Amino acid sequence: MADTSDPIPIRHGGNLREAARRYSIPLDDWLDLSTGINPRGYPVPPVPPDAWRRLPEDDDGLADAAARYYGATAALPVAGSQAAIRALPALLRPGVAGVAPLTYGEYAPAFERAGHRVRPLDIRAGELPVEFDHVIVANPNNPTTEPIERDVLLRWHRQLAERGGTLIVDEAFADAADPGASLASEAPCEGLVVLRSVGKFFGLAGIRVGFVLAAEPLRRALNDRLGAWTVSGPARHAVRAAFGDIAWQDAMRAQLATDSARLAALIASHGFDPKSAPLFVWVETHDAAFLQDALATRGIWTRLFDHGDMTPSLRLGLPGSEGDWARLSRAFAEIRA
Repeated sequence: MADTSDPIPIRHGGNLREAARRYSIPLDDWLDLSTGINPRGYPVPPVPPDAWRRLPEDDDGLADAAARYYGATAALPVAGSQAAIRALPALLRPGVAGVAPLTYGEYAPAFERAGHRVRPLDIRAGELPVEFDHVIVANPNNPTTEPIERDVLLRWHRQLAERGGTLIVDEAFADAADPGASLASEAPCEGLVVLRSVGKFFGLAGIRVGFVLAAEPLRRALNDRLGAWTVSGPARHAVRAAFGDIAWQDAMRAQLATDSARLAALIASHGFDPKSAPLFVWVETHDAAFLQDALATRGIWTRLFDHGDMTPSLRLGLPGSEGDWARLSRAFAEIRA
């Protein structure tokens, strides 16, 4: 039987209370840039009373709205793509799973708990080692911002499918990226799973809603494993409204492109070489730990990556107001003076 424990806690951004305790700065005085969540979140309309009183209903149109929004044939709503990441490995044939050394930290432990052997995947190589039965990638990658070409992913999918394996593509940050890079329209194919998240682009991480795009047998098996009512009524109401607001989506994509370029320029002006995605900027530097600490002493929380023998790095999300931008700029100026 696979070990279902988590021997080493998985670190995530957003752990602001921990930072407040560590630096003795009141929680309300922090600027939290430790996640890639849109700080200009979707303005959810009032929740109908029945959404609170009634059990959630699967035929309320949410799955259909998601399929239209993502350009897929069908979608399974889940309690955040995190729920799918943890449940999917147990539904796949045990084997060797390829995971990038620096990517979202939940993939490798989830596959290990389900009895798979995890091996490092070089997403820059373009070639898939023959030992891999399954491959899990984020596109674009978090935190390194690297995209993987659609043709490369489709080639990997064909190779894995021929082995009876599966390609899982986590597109949590794809909403604001090039829509042509998504594999959502290919998701009915056997051996392919696409994960999408509402939390990042729409800034609604707290409602915990994601979607699984995959062939019907796997969606059904995953639904059976997760059980009934995985997404609450209020959350379903919020996401249906967000998916239907095309004007907000178009305006937000333009805003995020502007903001990410602005953040990259700010950081570059202080001598760093940042890489940017629409919702965050990543800086690879031996000074990453110092920089995180120096920003934290000024009440600005960021996400440090310091894995093994890799160069340390820092991820910074987008400020949400002009006051936040000024505060970050002032902090960098003080640190680099």
